[in-house]
Amino acid sequence: MQYIKLGTTGLDVSPIAIGAMTYGQPDRGHPVWSKGDAEARPLIRHALEAGINFFDTANMYSNGSSEEILGCALNDFTDRDSVVIATKLRHPMRTGPNGRGLSRKAIMAEVDHSLCRLGTDYIDLYQIHRNDHATPWEETLEALSDLVKSGKVRYVGASSMHAWEFAKALHLQKEHGWARFVSMQDHYNLLAREEEREMIPLCLDEGVGTIIWSPLARGRLARGWDDASSTARSETDGAFADMLYTPDQETSNRAIIDAVGQVAQGYGVSRAQIALAWLRHQPVVTAPLVGAGSIQQINEAVASLDVELTDDDVRALEAPYTPRFDWQGISDEAEMEAIRQRVPGMALR
Repeated sequence: MQYIKLGTTGLDVSPIAIGAMTYGQPDRGHPVWSKGDAEARPLIRHALEAGINFFDTANMYSNGSSEEILGCALNDFTDRDSVVIATKLRHPMRTGPNGRGLSRKAIMAEVDHSLCRLGTDYIDLYQIHRNDHATPWEETLEALSDLVKSGKVRYVGASSMHAWEFAKALHLQKEHGWARFVSMQDHYNLLAREEEREMIPLCLDEGVGTIIWSPLARGRLARGWDDASSTARSETDGAFADMLYTPDQETSNRAIIDAVGQVAQGYGVSRAQIALAWLRHQPVVTAPLVGAGSIQQINEAVASLDVELTDDDVRALEAPYTPRFDWQGISDEAEMEAIRQRVPGMALR
């Protein structure tokens, strides 16, 4: 495994990261597809043995049990200082006031809860899961910076939002001397490239590394268009998946998926390896988050690091893409409903 730096920091991370949303007690979150402790531990151990040192989770995943499973496994299988643990906060963790969001109170409470569940005294990368429009940026950013000063957090990062919001946050952090966002975790793959318009150029200019969620488009890039197979997760995604990959882009999406198959066939590798290799070809990408549910998926992700795409390959993969709705700044159901009302034809079912 050849490790790389996260953005312009000195932090060494593997170019493949494990997305631990897949892991969590089924009775605490996603009973259809989440993997409990017994199933998750061998996968985490195999990832470590393959050289992966970068693991991402969130407090909300399976109501905290993802953090618990990941933290316990890492404590049992490796030395804490050899791995990079990333987690997130923002979404509801309990009912009632102050049970969600990015207020100083919420941040100070949730970091301690995450530290406890992870079984560690520091978090390498603490990320805001989405922006909190009910809390001033200044309050959120100063509180995050205070966590870095306290030693509970090493670096801070952000996730999907409008590029102008991220630019404002970076400006405020620089102006006040607060700890700066070193990473942006966003939605980017061959079927979703709208981040190339503003967010990716911004990250390149500011030296911010990107961590990619849904790099295989929820499995769509890992199988042929007419392949009837699907995953338990894709069958339960519902409206959220419709928002990400709207049916009105069927012609373009099919052509992209066909191109992935053709390139994969030429190299004699899986479609997933080609989709991940394309991401590695993008200079802003630090690591895709692979929600590995099997040993094979981990092996494929690691094997993708050996695939070197040519410029012709990249052109063939990118050519069928057509513009689509950029939903990255949407942070909750209320905003999604507002968009439905403004744009009745939008396929956000």
